[in-house]
Amino acid sequence: MSVELTMPSGGGAVGVLVLSGSSGRIETERSRLLARQGAVALPIRWFGGPGQPEGICEIPLETFGDAVDLLLDTGVRHIGILGVSKGAEAALLFAGLDPRVDAVVALSPTSLVWANVGLGVDGRTHPYRSSWTWRGEPVPFVPYDDTWVPAEPEGSPVAYRRLYERSRTRFAAEAEAATIPVERIDGDLLLVAGADDRMWPSLTFAEELAARRMAAGRPVRVVSHPEAGHRPRLPEESPAPVSPHRLYGGSPAADAALGAAAWPYILRTLRLTP
Repeated sequence: MSVELTMPSGGGAVGVLVLSGSSGRIETERSRLLARQGAVALPIRWFGGPGQPEGICEIPLETFGDAVDLLLDTGVRHIGILGVSKGAEAALLFAGLDPRVDAVVALSPTSLVWANVGLGVDGRTHPYRSSWTWRGEPVPFVPYDDTWVPAEPEGSPVAYRRLYERSRTRFAAEAEAATIPVERIDGDLLLVAGADDRMWPSLTFAEELAARRMAAGRPVRVVSHPEAGHRPRLPEESPAPVSPHRLYGGSPAADAALGAAAWPYILRTLRLTP
């Protein structure tokens, strides 16, 4: 696990674990933004580093517990996790297992656990395995429908949303078992999603998560935007680069609008404002 602790001037009472999605990058810019708001921010490389699987394949959820330990060692009193996409999937799962987590901010979340994205430690993508393990056991997951064919011309960026929708329908029993139990999360929960997400249907997922939270009497808020895509941009963050391989949906303006609308709630959820 590669770490890069970002401290605010004068220290802070709130520690935030910052998780990227399938890009695998260390979210340095996002962490510095949170540090300017008073957080002790910890972005980590949780796959693709030394001793880690090359892809998101059977990643031990204990990895995030080790990161929480590091944050607590700095003297913080509250722990939050901010994750996007697969990082949001990890945050939602882990927070339901570790009561030390006081808040989760899930950007472009999923309500289900999915199969591996990329290579495992064996250098293979198949057979499909869970993205995560807990105490050495794989977490139930939804495999992908390998009969799916992208609608885009060969060589063009691909919108994967339909793959996730088809896989959920085809593997309905697996999807039922792979539901993320957000009702177990003791802390606050904020879900941020764009309706034009073309990577996966994050707003549908967010609404499902919120419905289960409310049924359990747990706090939750959903912030959405009808034209935003998979990569909401927080205030002062650089625009996301255009991918030659994937279609994320949205537009720079709409993604920034979603990030701006969510920002006050992010700070409140993470206890960075009174």
